[in-house]
Amino acid sequence: MSGAPIAAPGGGVGRSAAPGWVSRAMGGKVLPVLVVALAIVLLWYLGTAFLNWQTTVDRLTRAGGAPGFSEILSQTMQAERPVLPAPHQVVAELWKTVVEMRVTSPRSLLFHAWVTLSSTLLGFAIGTGLGIALAIGIIHSKTLDKSLMPWIVASQMIPILAVAPMIIVVLASLGITGLLPKAIISTYLSFFPVTVGMVKGLRSPDTMLTDLMRTYHASPTQVLLKLRLPASLPFLFASMKVAVAAALVGAIVGELPTGAQAGLGARLLAGSYYGQTVQIWAALVAASVMAGLLVWTVGVAERLVLKRTGAR
Repeated sequence: MSGAPIAAPGGGVGRSAAPGWVSRAMGGKVLPVLVVALAIVLLWYLGTAFLNWQTTVDRLTRAGGAPGFSEILSQTMQAERPVLPAPHQVVAELWKTVVEMRVTSPRSLLFHAWVTLSSTLLGFAIGTGLGIALAIGIIHSKTLDKSLMPWIVASQMIPILAVAPMIIVVLASLGITGLLPKAIISTYLSFFPVTVGMVKGLRSPDTMLTDLMRTYHASPTQVLLKLRLPASLPFLFASMKVAVAAALVGAIVGELPTGAQAGLGARLLAGSYYGQTVQIWAALVAASVMAGLLVWTVGVAERLVLKRTGAR
């Protein structure tokens, strides 16, 4: 009896029973994410001090006097046009352009994010539909498999920075401007992972299952709808997570060669023209957050669809 554990008043055993939220944080994803985030912020501050040090010393020396270590370090964190802005400077810029500005204002980051998001979603939708259609054609036609698939792979060997200006110029000569050219660039980047993932997914059912469908005299369309498409859903959503992030990159790249007046790409261009590195980093952070939200949205859709179809 002396070796028996002592029951805690709350029903736990001794002091080893930690609060539920603590155990979830320690055993789940919260603590690792926080540790990585704190490490990134610390390294960011160190990089800010290192990269801005010499320019700060030169500026303070020209102003007269011999600056001390603490003064230099303080000034590196609040330079007006730093080589690398400090995290708190980027947060202040985000607060100013997201919260304090009207959404309809051209100075609002939400306004520019919506412009980029519109072309991203359109290009992602077109790319996903095109990728699924190409994959279905490839698995049903050996000719397409042998002839089209190598060209699909080869199309991704061309740098997007070389393709984007040509697409913009050609479509502009046809009188097509605005949202569609950027969406086409997003389509160019997003259809490839969907095509490859769907081809793999549509071919994933076991041969015994396809043979069983044939013994039931199922048509190719029935095999596709009843067997291949349900089996390909995990592959489809995995590839869509890659595709939606690529579509966002395509939308931003599509805004760069056009001198666009709106969009995150336009914010990056304006920041580079006028040396506003804080504005550049704020736009980059906004793009990263948008990419994370888009991938998370696809993940939520994946869980709902797989639950609806009875998949695990």
